[in-house]
Amino acid sequence: MRGAALRPPHRIVFANEKGGTGKSTTAVHVAVALAYRGARVVAIDLDPRQRTLARYFENRAETARRRQIELPGAQCEVFEGDVEGLETRLSELGAGADYVIFDTPGRDDPLARHAATEADTLVTPMNDSFVDFDLIGQVEGETFKVKRLSFYAELIWEARIKRSRATLEQNRREMDWVVVRNRTGHIEARNMGRIEQALKELSKRVGFRVAQGLSERVIYRELFPSGLTLLDKGHLGELGTSHLVARQELRALVQSLGLPEFAPAQPRLEIA
Repeated sequence: MRGAALRPPHRIVFANEKGGTGKSTTAVHVAVALAYRGARVVAIDLDPRQRTLARYFENRAETARRRQIELPGAQCEVFEGDVEGLETRLSELGAGADYVIFDTPGRDDPLARHAATEADTLVTPMNDSFVDFDLIGQVEGETFKVKRLSFYAELIWEARIKRSRATLEQNRREMDWVVVRNRTGHIEARNMGRIEQALKELSKRVGFRVAQGLSERVIYRELFPSGLTLLDKGHLGELGTSHLVARQELRALVQSLGLPEFAPAQPRLEIA
């Protein structure tokens, strides 16, 4: 019997109450990377207005059908309802799954809050700017020292305290919060240093980890209509050096998430 049948699936939640941080792009690539490992992945899109995650997987399925090729991915569904309904649907979709990936809207939303506070791995992508940093902490205008936590950081802090109790009482995993720095390729060096220092200071206070994410690359937007990812070796044509570097970034990001291992349901496929 597979380990997944004995435990609930690992919840990976991509959440940030701000748009344009690369949540959906990162979520898709992580889901595909896990599928290439042989995992059964379920994806739940909690943004019924934009449906970016769902549209990406719809495009991917259409490309696989049209080209008659195998493209590992996730069983994806858009959910719109209340928290109780979400948990009910999750128990149905997640039966036998190894991972459930949630993509949340870039705004304050009850379902997004619930998903974030129930995450096993919470991934908060942010662009390397103090505009995005303000979501998790406020800094002094002159010194750039962190002066207070934001509402979102306080929300996750409280959720982690509750999770600590559940970890002991219900044998649940501890929440791992990972702040992912996206779009760092064209940021001015002094600003990058200030953000890095502020993140380091805040991480000690709140308890998140910092991981390097995806650089700003046109290829991510170009791949959306086909549903392909940079991990789909052999289906992308000739790749340039920058694309190969981007693939390594993705592999490093997935590795840095430190997700639990499992017995794959099917053979792993080569992605590099």
